[in-house]
Amino acid sequence: MLMKNLIVQLPRGLQARHTALFVRKVVAFKSEVILSKDGKTASGKDIMKIMDLVVREGDEITLLVDGCDEQVAMETLKKYLSNLT
Repeated sequence: MLMKNLIVQLPRGLQARHTALFVRKVVAFKSEVILSKDGKTASGKDIMKIMDLVVREGDEITLLVDGCDEQVAMETLKKYLSNLT
């Protein structure tokens, strides 16, 4: 299991469009992905739960990835949330 705290640098954070793209990336991996913000958690595959976290640009979140492809999944999702891709 990998865990990483990071600052979301996507313009306007995880609003509908960015959340949909994030979920599309998550489902490409076999690993389980969990996002956490302010004590609330959401599955990386559940677009509505992620939207309920209200993740804005500059917010700190925790990303948990657990599974057989966790290294690649963590790196891909970290780059996306850091607006590097």
